[in-house]
Amino acid sequence: MRPGPVVDLHSSLLPIAFLLGTWRGEGVGGYEGMDGFRYGQEIVFSSTGRPALSYMSRTWWIGEPRDGRSEGSPLATEVGFWRVQPGDGDGPPTVEVMLAHPFGISEIYVGDVVGTRVDLRSNVVIRTATARRVDRSQRLYGLVADGDLAYAIDMEAEGKPLQSHLSARLQRVQPTDSS
Repeated sequence: MRPGPVVDLHSSLLPIAFLLGTWRGEGVGGYEGMDGFRYGQEIVFSSTGRPALSYMSRTWWIGEPRDGRSEGSPLATEVGFWRVQPGDGDGPPTVEVMLAHPFGISEIYVGDVVGTRVDLRSNVVIRTATARRVDRSQRLYGLVADGDLAYAIDMEAEGKPLQSHLSARLQRVQPTDSS
């Protein structure tokens, strides 16, 4: 099998180029009415040469078996695209993130890029008739010590107030050709 072509990063994506690559690590989760848990995660940010980064995240169970889950059992997956728009005047660039989840929810976030930090707020959440109710969420991604990628997700769902849901620290395991 021949490798794919090397893809150049679209110039509009330079403010979020620090995200490029494959990231892997561990996180913790929980929510009101839910027991806390640990998970493993892999996130891949890649360039297609177009003005959007491709995004894919998959998670798996870590820890003692519980609720029918055993070590390595798949948990959540999300896919999407990240786009950057120039800032207004002297303001930071704006990022637009579109995500889809296999459990029936799609989300659009908007936010700001400041250095190696991205603050996102949900702009639109849509769901199928059978998906659980998620009203809004916020995400924070950023590089921390040793160049690791850390993130936190807060969520307002099922009539409960906005609260911490997930957080993780991931190490870059493979840069892309454009990073």
